[in-house]
Amino acid sequence: MMSPVCLLCGDRGDNEGLCKGCRASLPRSTGMQCPVCAIPNPTGERCGRCLSKSPHFDRVVAAFTYEFPATVLIQGLKYHGNLACARPLAAGLADTLDKEPYPDLIVPMPLARARLASRGFNQAMEISRRIATEFGLNISIDVCRRTREGTPQAILPWKQRATNIRNAFVCDFELKGKSIAVVDDVLTTGATLNELALTLKRRGAREVIGWIAARTPAPGET
Repeated sequence: MMSPVCLLCGDRGDNEGLCKGCRASLPRSTGMQCPVCAIPNPTGERCGRCLSKSPHFDRVVAAFTYEFPATVLIQGLKYHGNLACARPLAAGLADTLDKEPYPDLIVPMPLARARLASRGFNQAMEISRRIATEFGLNISIDVCRRTREGTPQAILPWKQRATNIRNAFVCDFELKGKSIAVVDDVLTTGATLNELALTLKRRGAREVIGWIAARTPAPGET
């Protein structure tokens, strides 16, 4: 039986898809950060944007910062269909969540039907499956759906992203009193997570927490 190959360097890897050196090189999301949106800051206190306008999500937990070589794994999964890249991303997120309270339900960030059809998979679902298995949690693919895609968030200026994603989600289930963890690959401005959190809370969710593989390090909107 062939040994696993490291997804980053091609050397001998482990069951998570990385060699020891590449796993150690991943940029962990540690240090001072806003306790709500997880943006790095020098004090570890709530950032100015979260103070001026609290987001609808309650907080964010991120495994990595969106820097090399985590970017290679994210892009390999999202844009090149290398589903094996979900393994080390999920493993890193699981390590970060080890002492977190368990939610009632995991919701992968939905993709619009057309985007899902063209891509063939939902990268958030690939990460979610492994997290759900690790912690024995319930995962839902039908609690919430994305009704439209709009312009891809990644190519828009940050200030336009909240408007672009507005009213993009529909929730068909009653979630009264439930704690929801939304899993996604990357969080940048937080606009998409914020809109989904609003939708979930309108259906009664008690709290919405972002479980994110990688958080962008640059300051920006929440």
